[in-house]
Amino acid sequence: MNIINLHHAVWQSLQARRSQMPHALLLLGQRGLGKFELARAFAGSLLCEQPQSDGQACGQCLACNWYSQGNHPDFRLLQPEALAEEGEAEEGKKKASQQITIDQVRGLDEFLNVGTHRGGLRIVIINPTEAMNRATANALLKTLEEPAPNTLFLLVSSDPMRLLPTIRSRCQVVPIPLPPPASAEAALTAAGVTDAKRWLALAGGAPGLALEWSQSGQSDWLETLIKRLSAGQSLEPLALAGELEKAVKDSKGRLPLKAVVDGLQKWLVDLQLAGNGLTVRYFLPQAATIGKLAAMIPPSRLSRAYRACVTRRREAEQPLNARLFLEGLFLDYRALFAA
Repeated sequence: MNIINLHHAVWQSLQARRSQMPHALLLLGQRGLGKFELARAFAGSLLCEQPQSDGQACGQCLACNWYSQGNHPDFRLLQPEALAEEGEAEEGKKKASQQITIDQVRGLDEFLNVGTHRGGLRIVIINPTEAMNRATANALLKTLEEPAPNTLFLLVSSDPMRLLPTIRSRCQVVPIPLPPPASAEAALTAAGVTDAKRWLALAGGAPGLALEWSQSGQSDWLETLIKRLSAGQSLEPLALAGELEKAVKDSKGRLPLKAVVDGLQKWLVDLQLAGNGLTVRYFLPQAATIGKLAAMIPPSRLSRAYRACVTRRREAEQPLNARLFLEGLFLDYRALFAA
């Protein structure tokens, strides 16, 4: 997908800052909007020695060649080791870290204390910024409080409330909104996604997430979840928990438990919308079924269920027992239809 076309207005606002660049920009938006890709494109345009009229990198100069190969001397990327590694981990190999470590931040000292190689900016992208513990965040804060000259930090975050307020206060915020649905659907179709409208709805309007789901085998467990939830009071919670636990295990990390909770949350949102006579947002093909189910559930009971699901979403990060967790989740769902 062409991320610049999807976020054309944001791209123009970024280019307008070139003449007076701050020391840190914080790109905020929900997951799957292409914030990281946008940050990389912007960094490439700033490092390019012959940018195009719209600010995009030329892709031909020496700086662009270095950048595309990942070895530009004036650029650093800080991200969790798990994101940097490609493919599945080797058998017996230590599991890659899901966090940006304090050693990674401290490793910037030498980079920031020498002159730039090409006489321009030095750029650091941190993605995702919330993947830092407090010690790491405090180490970064010291750098942001006394920024080196000719240095730009591009921080990317989908969960700004997990950032230190002092870090947020030292950045200029760049909100990344949802792209227009028509543009997002066209981009997904061009990328080879069939039924782009359905996937975009399931992803909450985020085209990157819709593309990821459509290409990563997500349809199997989603179809199972949809089919079972559509049964309402006839749902067999233990059977569904067993099916989804197996899907989580078989995915080898590609399907986190929290994604299952997210799916149920979205189903509950659609039930609330249908119960209030509004159009469903996520599960478009199941709109009629959701409308019938919503009519069976007292509104107050549905609201309580959604609040409880929000708590379950947090618990899904570190469940003591995934099977028991899922069984409790779906037993609570079936209880919505009790007389």
